[in-house]
Amino acid sequence: MTTQHRIKRGVSLYSYQYETFLRTMTLDDCIAHAAGIGARGIEVVSEQSFTGFPNVPQAQIDNWFASLDRHGAYAQCHDMFMDIKLYKDRRLNFDEMVASLERDLHFAKRIGCPTVRIIVNTPPEVVAACVPLAEKLDIRMGIEVHSPFHFDHPWILRYTEITRATGSNHVGYVPDMGMYIKHYPPVFRDRFLRMGATPKIVEFILQAHEARVLPDYVIMDVRKLGGNPVDLQMAESLRHNIWSNPRRMLEFMPWIFHIHAKFYEIDETGKEPAIPYEEIIPVLIEGGYDGHLSSEYEGQRHIEDAFQVDGREQVRRQQEMFKRLLGEV
Repeated sequence: MTTQHRIKRGVSLYSYQYETFLRTMTLDDCIAHAAGIGARGIEVVSEQSFTGFPNVPQAQIDNWFASLDRHGAYAQCHDMFMDIKLYKDRRLNFDEMVASLERDLHFAKRIGCPTVRIIVNTPPEVVAACVPLAEKLDIRMGIEVHSPFHFDHPWILRYTEITRATGSNHVGYVPDMGMYIKHYPPVFRDRFLRMGATPKIVEFILQAHEARVLPDYVIMDVRKLGGNPVDLQMAESLRHNIWSNPRRMLEFMPWIFHIHAKFYEIDETGKEPAIPYEEIIPVLIEGGYDGHLSSEYEGQRHIEDAFQVDGREQVRRQQEMFKRLLGEV
């Protein structure tokens, strides 16, 4: 029996960053793997996947479309970055930032992506200035609501105010599920222990995270307990690994164009131990979300010191979890 919803499955090729860096997977291999497990919507970090970005030879673009066609996949989202520190002696000015985003909008059009993920440090005034071009190209711009930001964060509220004033339906949000860290990720804990964290202090930090203790207080307490530099580093990580209520997305659902389905591991039981997708996906269904769940595996950096990374298997496991939670046969 299939649950009634309009949610599609996809993969961010960021998930295969380890294999791409080591050149054990080509761009075609990444697309083939995603499509082969039914996640046909492809999200691309163009700096990772295209040589010479943004000046990509047409032959590469032709191969991109040929690969998508060969594997029954389609382009879904282009991830942009705002290199505000491009110059050593100054930051980009407003006009340069607008030009940078416009460049990415044109590139997204070139590779067939209907959505652009806007990196969260992009000033909302820059996004608003690019609305006319986004509408002309028919490309939706979604700011990534990424931990430690959340929908009630002052920066996101300012973005909402400025972009809603444009009246455009081409500007909205790309929530990253990393702002729903209900339990401290085991792969983080284990990495800190391997780095020399004190077991008793690690347990103290885990309990503080579960109790939603303000990170500043946890850091002070770890200092009082005589924590070593690794202990303090773990305590500092609480600033980024936040828990906010997934139901907060309901108010913003009409403007949510795409979702980064962040995960750090899918364990042998088929669950993400840190991010409660069994709570998140019902909210998306209730809200009528009409877009993609794009797998974004980020656990590799936390295990590569001790274990063999297998991005393929981790993405496969998450997609199996999605099929179960979405009621797919």
